[in-house]
Amino acid sequence: MVKFWILGLLSTACLSLATPSHLAGRDPLPFPAPRSPKTTGKVCTLSPLGPGRDDVPQILKAFDDCNNGGTVVFPQGQVFYIGSRLNPVLFDVDIDWQGVWQFSDNATYWRRDAYPVAFQNHAAGFVISGERIHINGHGTGGINGSGNSWYNVEKGTSLIGRPMPFVFWNSSDVFVEHFFVKDPPLWAVNVMNGTNMWFDDIYVNATATSAPYGVNWVQNTDGFDTMDTNNITLTNFVYQGKGDDAIAIKPRSYNIYCQNLTINGGNGIAIGSLGQYLEDSSVVNVTVKDVKIITHNNDMHNSAYIKTWIGEQTPQSFYESAGQPRGGGWGIVNNIRFENFELFGAGGGPTINQDSGNNGSFSGTSNMLVSNISFVNFTGYLATSRSNATASISCSTRKPCFNIEMRDIKLAPNKTSPASSVSGAAGSCKYIAPGGVYGMLGSGC
Repeated sequence: MVKFWILGLLSTACLSLATPSHLAGRDPLPFPAPRSPKTTGKVCTLSPLGPGRDDVPQILKAFDDCNNGGTVVFPQGQVFYIGSRLNPVLFDVDIDWQGVWQFSDNATYWRRDAYPVAFQNHAAGFVISGERIHINGHGTGGINGSGNSWYNVEKGTSLIGRPMPFVFWNSSDVFVEHFFVKDPPLWAVNVMNGTNMWFDDIYVNATATSAPYGVNWVQNTDGFDTMDTNNITLTNFVYQGKGDDAIAIKPRSYNIYCQNLTINGGNGIAIGSLGQYLEDSSVVNVTVKDVKIITHNNDMHNSAYIKTWIGEQTPQSFYESAGQPRGGGWGIVNNIRFENFELFGAGGGPTINQDSGNNGSFSGTSNMLVSNISFVNFTGYLATSRSNATASISCSTRKPCFNIEMRDIKLAPNKTSPASSVSGAAGSCKYIAPGGVYGMLGSGC
């Protein structure tokens, strides 16, 4: 059985490359553009076998037949049944993905046979690996993860074995466009060990249609995550859901650029969590800009935040920790910029919290050094249930954070506060270096 262990960062060398033909006319990327697949002209077009019949064997055969220069076509209006796990390894392949992959709702199979992912005790159903891969969903193509079958059974109490439906593992020079992931059982799009990858016009929807109003049955359905990555771009991304972070930049992510994002519900955009394991969990050079954060049924918990674990191993009961003590990781969180955020009812404004996993005994012990962080141009209003605080910073006595900038923060603490009364960020600061925070008023700042 394949086991997807988290490995070290791939080569960080950045080559100066010409823009591939299928990327021509788009806004310039901050990183080298993904290289286009080399083509032989061969085309493999599939037709579904029919309801309840596993299409995975014929999908794998098409990927094999059209590997190294071909095009695999999933026609529009066709639904392909994914009844078993698959991990194609592709080189120079175009995927014309206009149809839909429908994951089976056989929880017994997936809990038993999905690919194990070592990080946070997770699992994956579809893992794609390789180099020079172009996926175009044309606005109609994507994956339906049958997530409601999981949401309805677990009702907010997450159990082990929910499969991620769209995982990239050990991939480079990948471009994915006009694609959706609906009802993911777990994280929707997860990039692990990837370099030079661009995701454009991506839509993720994780909604528990049977849940009572105001009740969250959906958990850990992140929209887009990175780990052990370099040069990753996400543009024109929409997330709808209550389940978790719309975007989570996880350990050893370098050079990440996200722009033009709309987030409806959930936990907002996170750097982290980091330091959960005894390893370097650094994140460096991340820009997230031009973002709308919109509450959905009063469920918008955060907006832009950084979260790291405490600095000591501490017993954990949640399944993600496999019953083992976690925390104690180390590293740096450096050169992070959140810019141009419009908030409509989020539970919190700019936030740094370095106490994940705390049992009450290890506040302020994180081994992660957070520095050179900018929160710039935040406007709008927060949830009415919160205090007048519009920002919050809690760092570490071991590694006090510094050079934290709050600039042009014009957030009202609630919807009814007049905009004219808003001036700068307000809240509390703990465990920061002397003079380490700029543009914020409040206790400890």
